[in-house]
Amino acid sequence: MSIKNWPTDERPREKLLQRGASSLTDAELLAIFLRTGTPGKSAVDMARDLLSEYGSLQALLGADQQRFCRSNGLGDAKYAQLQAVLEMARRHFAEILQRGSALTSPDITRAYLSAQLRSYSFEVFACLFLDNQHRVIQWEELFRGTIDGASVYPREVAKRALFHHAAAVIFAHNHPSGINEPSQADRQITDKLKQALGLFDIRVLDHFIVGDGQPFSFAEHGLL
Repeated sequence: MSIKNWPTDERPREKLLQRGASSLTDAELLAIFLRTGTPGKSAVDMARDLLSEYGSLQALLGADQQRFCRSNGLGDAKYAQLQAVLEMARRHFAEILQRGSALTSPDITRAYLSAQLRSYSFEVFACLFLDNQHRVIQWEELFRGTIDGASVYPREVAKRALFHHAAAVIFAHNHPSGINEPSQADRQITDKLKQALGLFDIRVLDHFIVGDGQPFSFAEHGLL
């Protein structure tokens, strides 16, 4: 059945306008981006097929051009459109959290970190360096790894924090698998980083894991 024949409050676009984007599923958000389906399939059906094919929204967003364009109903135009959307999101939140901006909203921080890290198909460990008023000094991607891990060196993190004269930091890394639960290795490196930076009176405010859905917060789960 065409989406036009669905009840109004079940149509993705109308649902977004009435309840906000956060009320939509990954498939519904993707359907709005796709706009149209294929013969015999609505845009939502097509979106569900794509999410099943890729395994997660993150994997789809991080696909390279060749892989992306092989999927049914996609192509160069859609790929260009998606890359433009992702870059606009990164620039939007980069403007909000520009140098000197105070971190006053956890939701904005989460959205910024997601925009920066979610599309990577490999693991990236990054840091927000902050002053003693929790104002942004610098965002840096410190280490890059593979699809299932990145080596993180506390000594190098401490050197960058001292270079920026940071009083506090927020760590973030992505899980290309889309699973945003911390591994044992994530917990261990967070403890090591906290101990290393504590020697210089630099506070670790949080460590976020970016996957599908809302980024996981170490602070909110009592892991710091």
